[in-house]
Amino acid sequence: MNNRIDCRRSAVLLHITSLPGPFHKGVLGEEVYQFIDDLVSGGFSVWQFLPLGPTHGHGSPYESLSTFAGNPELIDLRECIARGWLDSGMLEGDISSDVHAELRCKASDAFWNSIDNNTELKQSVDNFQNTNAYWLDDYALFAALKTVFHDGAWWQWPVALRDREPEAIKKIKNDYKQLLRQAIFEQFIFNRQWHAIKVYAEEKGVQLFGDLPIYVAHDSADVWANQASFTVNETGLCSEVAGVPPDYFSETGQRWGNPLYHWETMQADNFTWWVRRVRHQLELMHMLRIDHFRALEAFWVIPGESEDGIVGEWRKAPGQALLSTLQQELGYLPLVAEDLGIITEEVTALREEFGLPGMKILQFAFGGDDHNPYLPGNFGEDAVVYTGTHDNDTTMGWFNSADETVRQHVLRILNATEDDMPWALIECALASPAILAVIPMQDLLELGVEAKFNTPGTLDNNWSWRLSFLPEHDADCWQKAAVLNSNYRRIAP
Repeated sequence: MNNRIDCRRSAVLLHITSLPGPFHKGVLGEEVYQFIDDLVSGGFSVWQFLPLGPTHGHGSPYESLSTFAGNPELIDLRECIARGWLDSGMLEGDISSDVHAELRCKASDAFWNSIDNNTELKQSVDNFQNTNAYWLDDYALFAALKTVFHDGAWWQWPVALRDREPEAIKKIKNDYKQLLRQAIFEQFIFNRQWHAIKVYAEEKGVQLFGDLPIYVAHDSADVWANQASFTVNETGLCSEVAGVPPDYFSETGQRWGNPLYHWETMQADNFTWWVRRVRHQLELMHMLRIDHFRALEAFWVIPGESEDGIVGEWRKAPGQALLSTLQQELGYLPLVAEDLGIITEEVTALREEFGLPGMKILQFAFGGDDHNPYLPGNFGEDAVVYTGTHDNDTTMGWFNSADETVRQHVLRILNATEDDMPWALIECALASPAILAVIPMQDLLELGVEAKFNTPGTLDNNWSWRLSFLPEHDADCWQKAAVLNSNYRRIAP
């Protein structure tokens, strides 16, 4: 399958954790395969989801412990039973996050105890470790140390470990072999389950559409293992952090707290870390959304001690050099630029130079004048259009809470009544000239604010919405979608 948007297509946006199933969140199991079948029945040929990395306690997939690793909480433990690494009775009752972690530990022990008697499996594990050593070794160490120090941040560890002194690292490798092996086991199983899903998706003609945050988390294996490439000082704290300045949405701007890149250091190394990062993601999926793409042209720099985004400055990024290098090393770049917010001509020029589609959000299209760039008549096919993203309310939640001016503008432009929502907006997206139209699952199910997935700038009650079941192939949502996808030529050949 070509890694590109090669014709008019449509997608469903649903993160893996929102799938139903017997665990505390959706996993890489039978529900994924059913969902792919459902997509096809609705005429969709792309599945978009959020970043796949292991998360911190707040659950945000945009604040990961590693940009390379997979989230072990997404592992389907039913496979571990099928392979004899867990007893079937262990999956009875409530499988909470803590229980899932305990069972992964038991499965890891059984896995390593059995591997010497399975030549094929041992060879597969050896190949996986060798191929991924450039990130797996550091991640396994990082994961083990997070356990040893009760989830403490890496800059709070003993100085010798914070600074990665060779003798201290060697001692950890000797003292905590079981923890290191568990991390390797989890990544091996995640990788195998994911690639089985990718093969199935390709057989069904479905492309996997992932998400790559522009920045990585401060408390991550990435920063710990590559401190010279990030704006952290000798104690591990951030001297400068990422965010955005005050704008229409926030009078004080936003302080995200991620360390920024030392771009000159990365460019001197021919962007090796970035090439590896993007290559690894494109081995897992067919295309990627680059979150906060504008930071590849210029980024907002906030002093580390600041509590908001008011004080800061714009600095240029070597985005042209980076994307050129990625193109040279990886070939065609199946990337989508998240170009929302205040976008300059320079950002647009960078996106267009590399032929990357931008994003258009229909919830942003109404309430203003006819020149609004998010109105379908004001953009062409070089775009990915959404009714809303994971950061927006559902279409029904948004429409019901909008002021009357916006509501009337929506209905006038869509030539619709209130009873036609949210399908009138879904049809608008599918009818638009954009090469790809993305519909959140919540909108297909006509759900309201109770199904909102994330509220930017907040930590509580996010990332937890979940389906209680998957609609059958003949459900109204899939039948309606199939008709619209056919009418607007979004059924991929």
